[in-house]
Amino acid sequence: MSDLTICTHSGSFHADEALACYLLKLLPTYKDSKIVRSRDKSIIEKSTVAVDVGAVYNFEKLRFDHHQSGFTETFDDKHDIKLSSAGLIYKHYGKDIIKQRLDTNDSITELLYQKLYDSMIQELDGVDNGVERYPSDIKPRYQSGSSISARVGHLNPGWNEPQDDEIVNKQFEKAMELMGQYFLDRLDYYGKSWLPCRSIVENALENRKQTHSSGEILILDMFCPWKDHLFTLEQEKDIKTPIKFVLFEDTSGQWRVSAVGINLHSFTLRLPLPEEWRGKRDEELSQISGIEGCVFAHANGFIGGNKTREGALLMAIKTLNQSPKTLLE
Repeated sequence: MSDLTICTHSGSFHADEALACYLLKLLPTYKDSKIVRSRDKSIIEKSTVAVDVGAVYNFEKLRFDHHQSGFTETFDDKHDIKLSSAGLIYKHYGKDIIKQRLDTNDSITELLYQKLYDSMIQELDGVDNGVERYPSDIKPRYQSGSSISARVGHLNPGWNEPQDDEIVNKQFEKAMELMGQYFLDRLDYYGKSWLPCRSIVENALENRKQTHSSGEILILDMFCPWKDHLFTLEQEKDIKTPIKFVLFEDTSGQWRVSAVGINLHSFTLRLPLPEEWRGKRDEELSQISGIEGCVFAHANGFIGGNKTREGALLMAIKTLNQSPKTLLE
């Protein structure tokens, strides 16, 4: 049994230190370390690593708190949200964890390292530091109580339930496992599913002028979750004319024409399918559009279907020709 200890604070626990402790135990050095939960200064000082407690951030001394006055550490100069304990541990050890699990080279590790921070870790940093996602004068249209941070919070004993250390520590172990499995699930997804999509989207971008002279239509060699990569690659390649439609074959062998949003998180489209097509199906849609083999056009105009690749391409081309002006022009 290892004599190494990882100390975090006692009392109510949160998502950031639960993940920080789990991440440390993924590393060979600390995999057998004991988790100690205390605010006692002498116990903190004796610990091998201290996270989210102790009022000190010092990598060389393995101290990773972020609550102290004067703490300003961020992930890098492109991010302005201060790190939580999860962010601190991830910043220093994230690349090692990624390489260890996925056996990636340096360039792929860096890509996944940045992606996982932006898509998961930064949220924990923002929540733990009380950073609003949007201006406070905007009233949410509905409540959100099922975020990963909220789920960890719900594992704390209720105010009218026993609060002794043994009970709280067992619940903290559950919180560590919840956060750890969530992290590994996201890491595996980005490494094994999200990343392979990049080359498919990149290939479609390189061939876009062969697909149509406008360069505004992509045809994927196979379906994949393309949206994230499209927006990233448009920026990386400095594409001046934004892509309007992405075509792909669905699982039934038919073809889809998907309109591209103005950004990754918006339902507003750069160019929707024509209004007169929306909500129509099959022969009725084919007659209105003048395109054989139409299957459907969604009522919101964000996606349509055709029995053939050629038919789906015609749906995209006709939409382009009918709409000389888009939301981005």
